[in-house]
Amino acid sequence: MRIVAGLFLAFIILSSFHQIDNLMGTWQYAGDITNGKKSAAPTEYSLQRNYTSSTYEGYVIEKGYEPQKYETGNYKLSGDSCLEIQTWCMQPSNLLNVAIHYHSHVVNDTLVLTGVLPNGTAVEEYWKKIK
Repeated sequence: MRIVAGLFLAFIILSSFHQIDNLMGTWQYAGDITNGKKSAAPTEYSLQRNYTSSTYEGYVIEKGYEPQKYETGNYKLSGDSCLEIQTWCMQPSNLLNVAIHYHSHVVNDTLVLTGVLPNGTAVEEYWKKIK
């Protein structure tokens, strides 16, 4: 009986972590860890990304206002890697047209992107799928 319970528990744990072929849909920023410091998602607005099979558009969504596009980009998933290139940003950006390599995985409905930015900042971002 213990073996069956152990196998069932292992299956549940392993099935909650999975690789995906694309990020299609809408994902909402849910916080991050930057250089070891945990930050919650903002409460006065939300950040969302709408993904197609190879591109994304980022929006700032604030109650009472129209969503405002703040960035666009391309991405490519390969195994547990995500290569992301920001192609447009509404503000000056040091990441424009720079390829960022992330380790990526999905835990239940949350995308986790872990990597190091070109300036040396270690990041772990959390994006929750909403559509």
